[in-house]
Amino acid sequence: MFVLVAAKVADLQVLNPTRYLTTGESQTLRSQTLAAERGTIYDRNHTELAMSVPMKTIFVDDKLVNDAAGEAAKLAPLLKLDATALQTKLSQRHADDSGAMVPDRFVYVARKVPVDVADQVKALKLPGISFIDESVVANPSGDLARNLLGTVDVDNNGVSGLEKQYNAEMTGTPGSLTLERNPQGRTIPVGEHQLTPAVKGDDLVLTLDQSMQYETESVLTEQVGATQAKGGMAIVTKPDTGEILAMATVIRDEKTGAISVSGNNAPVTSVYEPGSVMKIVTVSAALEQGLVKPDTPIEVPGSLQVGDHSFTDAEVHGTETMTVAQILAKSSNIGTIKIAQKIGKQSLYDQLMNFGFGQKTALDFPDESHGTVPAPDTWWTTSMGTIPIGQGVSATPMQVLSAYNTIANRGTYVAPHLVDSTIDADGQEHPIESDAGHRVMSAATADKMNLMLRGVVTDGTGLTAAVNGYSVMGKTGTARKPQAGGGYTDAAGGVKYESTFVGVVPAEAPALSVIVVIDEPAGGNYTGGAVAAPAFSKIAAFGLRQFSVPPPVADLAAGGAAVAPLQAGHGASTILPDGKVRGVAAGADATLATTPPTSAAASTGTGSTAKKKTTKSTTPTSGTSPPTTKKP
Repeated sequence: MFVLVAAKVADLQVLNPTRYLTTGESQTLRSQTLAAERGTIYDRNHTELAMSVPMKTIFVDDKLVNDAAGEAAKLAPLLKLDATALQTKLSQRHADDSGAMVPDRFVYVARKVPVDVADQVKALKLPGISFIDESVVANPSGDLARNLLGTVDVDNNGVSGLEKQYNAEMTGTPGSLTLERNPQGRTIPVGEHQLTPAVKGDDLVLTLDQSMQYETESVLTEQVGATQAKGGMAIVTKPDTGEILAMATVIRDEKTGAISVSGNNAPVTSVYEPGSVMKIVTVSAALEQGLVKPDTPIEVPGSLQVGDHSFTDAEVHGTETMTVAQILAKSSNIGTIKIAQKIGKQSLYDQLMNFGFGQKTALDFPDESHGTVPAPDTWWTTSMGTIPIGQGVSATPMQVLSAYNTIANRGTYVAPHLVDSTIDADGQEHPIESDAGHRVMSAATADKMNLMLRGVVTDGTGLTAAVNGYSVMGKTGTARKPQAGGGYTDAAGGVKYESTFVGVVPAEAPALSVIVVIDEPAGGNYTGGAVAAPAFSKIAAFGLRQFSVPPPVADLAAGGAAVAPLQAGHGASTILPDGKVRGVAAGADATLATTPPTSAAASTGTGSTAKKKTTKSTTPTSGTSPPTTKKP
């Protein structure tokens, strides 16, 4: 016996002096992870768009519970949970290494409950019930910009949008709290105590403007309602910097007809065949190569055979002569195809790629699409007819708007960006580097494009895009939607459209660019000039006021020449029953310019500052009206 005791003492004091100390500590020390506060997402004026709100998570150590049924009965009404289910949580068992059933030491009772509710539970002083500090991500403005902000899961991991893209930066570093407890599981006040504080995640400062986002969503919702459309998309940017000021997606519920802000950031994740807005690619390439000038006359027949398909214009006409500028303003398919035949398919393909089509933008947004631009050696015999007019290729609205920004920037492509900077836990702001950009065409070519695109709004298909007091350069597009089974005709023999207006204002000194896409407008009015251009006008007019953009005095595209005052009645127009837009002659009844026919766009106005009327069915659920403070 003495030998055994001596051997044990030697083991304790000499051979393994820390073994049992370690074992004892493992049985008495308990560590608790401290969740890090997730970073906040701000708009450009540091208004909170997504922020962490403190909550409490309730858990139970079943070993300390004496009356599971009794405690469950007290907890159920406070937590609004089923008492039977709670009783099961308070009495959970598992098999230990020996096979014996022992109580679970950590079981969630309720995740992330409001602090006031947790305080009521704490007041009950129930054995075994403890609390963990956690948080939830809240959006103070409701659904505003939900397509951009994204969502997090119950553990605050980003699962969509910016929350997903910047999850690593915003998550922060968890801390820990180690406490010594007695055999009954209660904390020893004078026992060992180790605290490693959690480090808050980085904040994001966006280029987005909350007020601009709200107005864009509101106008888009109103226009989708007025045109009985399936949905709509819109983007607002600063062309010279690529800063995104607003990016919106709204959809109509197929069952209820209600229109709401979508969680899908469709302007970068979804593609469509843009249609005539792509004609700038063909025309700019021909100008750059010196093959045409704005006043070059081109014979435009009533139809043109390319491969096995006969192409026509939207307007039926015989053979006539149009200048390149007129072809662009009137959106002539045949004229554009004839220009494309001058440059050839390789030059057309190269210009598409130079503009950024077929490639993801620098946004790197989750699930962003790159669109499709087929390689020239894969083109069909009809491709030289379809691709120049924006069919047979696909693009995101963001790519299309970036192409028009290139013209606004006098030939330099500037990549779009949405995140301006991050702010670390110490409050230090770190700007996000922007893409350096690249030249697509000469400044001279871009200036010619700018001047010609103004004719779309003054004399062409985009009359309803006009903004009072400002000159607009832009383009309409009305594209047939490809159907799942191939072709453009659905099972009922009908054709569905996606209609676009994209433009820049003021044209003489570009400050804002806007694209509006209306998905499947119903009724006779479906053209980009009829359904998308009016929304552009409203959004652009608001943006000019919001950012205090004055009418320019010098025209950069015209060599700095003084800007002449706009003529009275500039932009007056009406929408015909067939969806075509027509100007109103001087002296005509003014009501023709502002009163569309049944099922037309709700407004064909020219940027009026009159208060917009909204209804419950078309007002977006995006919280209260945002403040008017703004960053230029």
